[in-house]
Amino acid sequence: MDLQDYTASAGDIFVLPEAVIKIKQLIDDDTTSMDDIAQVINYDPAIMSQVLKVSNSALYKFPNKITTVTKAIQVIGTKSIYDLVLAYGVASAFKSIEPNVIDLEKFWEQAVSCALICKYLAEEVGLKEPEKMFVCGLLHNIGELVLVQLNPTAASKCSAISSDNTPLMMQNTHLGFCYADLSAELLKLWGIPTGISQVVAKTHVSEHLAVSKEEKIIQLAYMLALNNVNSDLYLTHSKVTDEMYESLMLDIDSVNSALDFSNLQLIGALALFSPSSFSMF
Repeated sequence: MDLQDYTASAGDIFVLPEAVIKIKQLIDDDTTSMDDIAQVINYDPAIMSQVLKVSNSALYKFPNKITTVTKAIQVIGTKSIYDLVLAYGVASAFKSIEPNVIDLEKFWEQAVSCALICKYLAEEVGLKEPEKMFVCGLLHNIGELVLVQLNPTAASKCSAISSDNTPLMMQNTHLGFCYADLSAELLKLWGIPTGISQVVAKTHVSEHLAVSKEEKIIQLAYMLALNNVNSDLYLTHSKVTDEMYESLMLDIDSVNSALDFSNLQLIGALALFSPSSFSMF
């Protein structure tokens, strides 16, 4: 199977919650009100609970408890709420993945770490929608879960990384493409905003020249998260060049602060976005 075959098959198997699709349609409609969006979220108890949990989490530091979806939308913003709903929706689409093919705990640890670093760096450089970058980081590698479902043998081979064989090297060797390619194609198939899928497609610095701030952030965050989660294999700043952060007008202290933020928030964020936590809804 090639990249397009995997994408088509994944599109038939993995389905986004209807509320995610409906909210996207509402946001694209200029006549939509805040109450319209809140109504759709309130009709889905799982998504409603997620929105309220995230709104009151350490990811945001609002002084007063947010008790309604409408208030969450007012405080966080319509687009940011959609990004958070999307993150939940995509993660929940993969909640039944076979747990014995790859180390799923490490998979989600890297995904959430990348998301947290993306959000931190986006705020550092002044991007208006840091939640979008959080989603890009969270979803950059969902192609791996597609392989776990459709070709577990290949997924297992790709997961056999070492200090000499990086994930990207293993994916290109065994598949002829990387997981970020498959992630981006699936997001496009689902109708996810191109601003997300295009950033995900540029995840790897060795394969793509980053032009926008978003692309530079995902490339830097990916390397930092990979090294951090696999500290037994890679040094903290392995393959992180000065250019990667200096082109964002950042210094090494900012890079280290992003890592500190990720490590501090990781456990709480995993509880919010890892599918293993969704059973409570």
